[in-house]
Amino acid sequence: MPAYLVVHPRGQKRDDALIEGDDLTLDIQGSWAVLSDRNGICLAIPSEQGASIQRIDQQETTEE
Repeated sequence: MPAYLVVHPRGQKRDDALIEGDDLTLDIQGSWAVLSDRNGICLAIPSEQGASIQRIDQQETTEE
């Protein structure tokens, strides 16, 4: 399951967010970063906010 960590600059005093879900995608639309899933847009962040977005992939464990 894909997940994205959204980290805002410290001076903005905004909470960081972990967005996760099935079929989650990140698209750049103009100056916006848009996270969406099969139900629609989950979060849209304008580039002016200066937030960084990092994809977090869970490690899959396999048993032998």
